Amino acid sequence: MKKTSPPKKSAKKKPGKGGSAKRPWFWRLFWRVSLIGLVLLAGWMVYLDAVVTSRFEGRRFEVPSRVYARPLELYNGASLSSGDLQRELELSGFRQGDGTKPGTYSRNGGHFVISSRGFLFADGPEPRRRLALTIYGDQVQDFRVLSGDNSPIVRLEPAQIGGIYPAHKEDRVLVQLDQVPELLKEALLTIEDRGFYDHFGVAPLSIARAMLVNIQAGEVVQGGSTLTQQLVKNFFLTREQTLVRKGNEALMSILLELHYEKDDILETYLNEVYLGQAGTRSIHGFGLASQFYFGESMRDLRLHQVALLVAMVKGPSYYNPRRHPERATGRRNLVIDVMAEAGIVSQSEASQAKALPLGVSERPSYSENRYPAYIDLVRRHLARDYKEEDLQSEGLRIFTTLNPGIQNAAEFAVKDMLSRMDSGSDDTSLESAMVVTSRDSGEVLAMVGGRDPRFAGFNRAVDAQRPIGSLIKPFIYLTAMQNPERYTLITPVEDKRFSLVFEDDRRWEPENYDRKERGEVPLHEALSRSYNLPTVRVGLDVGVDAVAETLQAFGVTSPISRYPSMLLGSVSMTPVTVAQMYQGLATSGFNTPLRTIRQVTGPDGEALSRYSLEVDQVADPAAVHLVQYAMQETMQEGTGRSAYRFVPQQLTLAGKTGTTDDGRDSWFAGFSGDLLAVTWVGRDDNGPTSLTGATGALPVWARFMAQVPQHGFSPVVPDGVDYHWVNAQRQALTDEYCDNARLVPFMAGSEPEQRVSCSGRLERRIRGWFEGLFQ
Repeated sequence: MKKTSPPKKSAKKKPGKGGSAKRPWFWRLFWRVSLIGLVLLAGWMVYLDAVVTSRFEGRRFEVPSRVYARPLELYNGASLSSGDLQRELELSGFRQGDGTKPGTYSRNGGHFVISSRGFLFADGPEPRRRLALTIYGDQVQDFRVLSGDNSPIVRLEPAQIGGIYPAHKEDRVLVQLDQVPELLKEALLTIEDRGFYDHFGVAPLSIARAMLVNIQAGEVVQGGSTLTQQLVKNFFLTREQTLVRKGNEALMSILLELHYEKDDILETYLNEVYLGQAGTRSIHGFGLASQFYFGESMRDLRLHQVALLVAMVKGPSYYNPRRHPERATGRRNLVIDVMAEAGIVSQSEASQAKALPLGVSERPSYSENRYPAYIDLVRRHLARDYKEEDLQSEGLRIFTTLNPGIQNAAEFAVKDMLSRMDSGSDDTSLESAMVVTSRDSGEVLAMVGGRDPRFAGFNRAVDAQRPIGSLIKPFIYLTAMQNPERYTLITPVEDKRFSLVFEDDRRWEPENYDRKERGEVPLHEALSRSYNLPTVRVGLDVGVDAVAETLQAFGVTSPISRYPSMLLGSVSMTPVTVAQMYQGLATSGFNTPLRTIRQVTGPDGEALSRYSLEVDQVADPAAVHLVQYAMQETMQEGTGRSAYRFVPQQLTLAGKTGTTDDGRDSWFAGFSGDLLAVTWVGRDDNGPTSLTGATGALPVWARFMAQVPQHGFSPVVPDGVDYHWVNAQRQALTDEYCDNARLVPFMAGSEPEQRVSCSGRLERRIRGWFEGLFQ
């Protein structure tokens, strides 16, 4: 019997021996994957480190440029109304109170007590002072310094009227850590990150606690972020709630703490944190927030104000004190309680602070687009010397020439008079523009770009090119007056129709506005009554080219079409260009380029640019004086006389009306001893109106002039000009008290040689002699 062989051992390995065989392969894979992971993590850390250091080593913040109005100077005798002073104080962020705390004032009728906050000007700091003054008859009287450095003249801090912002519209006032009140730093760290000076960028226990809460809630409901993490999130990352973003936040926080000191990180946080919104402008940092909500410097904040700002870090919109005062109060009081528990303030101080109202100003001290037309011109002037990117990010301080009181008067005049012109009509398409300058310096004090002065659209003062009509006439007569051997103010000029026939057989037949003819009229009357026919005759006689050269000498830089119709104002200009031209007339032939900027400084007050007064003589002052005489006659007897329905008779003025065909453009340009103003009224579609220069632009101009305290126009008689009593009809010298006698200026040697007498008027001569004794 065949023995069966024993069964062979199965080739199948035992499980235990097979598992131990896999272990080397698994660990090799594990270590390889881990190594690759570490390499990738190291690379990612290097990348994050570069991101962190590049931002912190470079310019951390883009700080917008700030545009200021001219500072208000207070001294005995200053021309200022009580209403203008109060408006300007409020524009500068002063709050009505007892006048003892910086940034507050009290008013009792015309008596003011003001506590200034001080300001860093380019020529040095203006310290804090407490002032008292009385305004009587639109003049500052009994001005004195109650406390602080004594001075006969004090500059208040200028109102901010605009800003030039980067594309992301972030606004902030940079502060250094040593400028931040200790109370604010302690409150912030107590509420947001008590272990700030102990952790290394992240707080694991806080994160674990937040993770537990989030897991239980099934969503992210609590954060455990340190101040460093909050800064990293705001500075480098988005607000999305993902694990990847949280991981990057933690890594970057650690890297940030490795590279930079704690104080450096805290200072950056204080300037970066988002604390509110003003239109498109976002409010960042405690420096700006203290001004935005309280109108005060950060160093002047009290406990309840500090607590409110710290409270808002959690949710600036949700706890907005202007929109949600109850929420804000509750959160503020919670912060105060925590501060008391931490021993930062006593329970007594906490109770007192919680009992106080929020103390937030009704509206921010500064809002965008308050003066869009003026800021538009400022930006155009800045573009000559500064790059836009520097204006948006370097924190420059731009000191302009805007006078808030005069700007307010100009805006009121435009709105009020256009509303009256619209009265009884559904048509509100009339528009207007106004430019106001200082007569002596050419500084632009005010500008209105349309009937809605807050509309930041088409700026008619700068961009509306419109025919100027009779505004050109003073320059035609000025060209003539520079030939005294041919023209004086009493030279007779024909006021009769005539025709011009051109080479292509076209005919041009100018006529007067009233279509009348008056025979011969003296030149001064032709200008003051704005007769067209004599003007064209004079213009053709002196030459169209000569008139164009006069316009260019007075500041017109755009091309001028040299056709005869130019003599009746077919040439188009903007209100700003007209103001530039008339500036030379107002200053007796000395061209002074219009300026909107006095100075530009860096954020530390260092002067970068100064824009000083420039003067260039472009015409004989004697000839200009004769034209000024006729322009004064315009206001007393001619087309501008209706201005005295608004302004007092004793205010001497000089000016000129302008009207184009079918009333499409109504102009007025004129000046007093202090101010020059140009007004335009018309329609954007160039449609006809029923207005003339005297019924459209002049009432707006006069309404403005009537609101502003100022001196009359009383020019100094230049060398080479003599006044004589003349009989213009007879072209002869005469006696003072003769019929038709008029005192007229002549360039020396151009006065008439003939003399006529009125000796039969003995009674008048005797009366005049006695009157002369008592003058």
